[in-house]
Amino acid sequence: MTKEEKQIIIAELTEVLANTEVLYVTDISGLNAEDTSKLRRICFQSNIQMKVVKNTLLQKAMESVEGKDFSEMFPTLKGNTAILIAESGNAPAKMIKDFRVKNKKPILKSAYVQETVFTGDNQLEALVTLKTKNELIGEIIGLLQSPAKNVISALGSGGAKLAGIVKTLQEREN
Repeated sequence: MTKEEKQIIIAELTEVLANTEVLYVTDISGLNAEDTSKLRRICFQSNIQMKVVKNTLLQKAMESVEGKDFSEMFPTLKGNTAILIAESGNAPAKMIKDFRVKNKKPILKSAYVQETVFTGDNQLEALVTLKTKNELIGEIIGLLQSPAKNVISALGSGGAKLAGIVKTLQEREN
């Protein structure tokens, strides 16, 4: 690979990394061609982009991205590396977990999810349970609405009782 080709790849990776909030670094070595094809197909169906990359080029691209710190991931850039890029923070983790029911790979080396770095395959379960931004917003709205509904309900029922008491007292006076 020529120096110019490497520069083009680094520039492409830098652009991809600058525009993503979710990056998983995995090891897919040892998968045969059939399993690799299945993995790529599942990634495509799950809206996850998968690329096999050279560690040195990936590290140079990571170093070039402004405003993001990937340095905690550098020690994991050894051996065969495939990156997974997605919109949802937990989608690649769920896909890896499901795929590993029948295979031993991919192994999670590290993950960058919205400025947080997870290192090691033991973090996979934590990543699976991450909630998406929309799920969190939905939960917060639900929590905020619950007390308001209770207060409105109490005021509404109390208002009916109060009106009943006033009406009863008026009827007694007459």
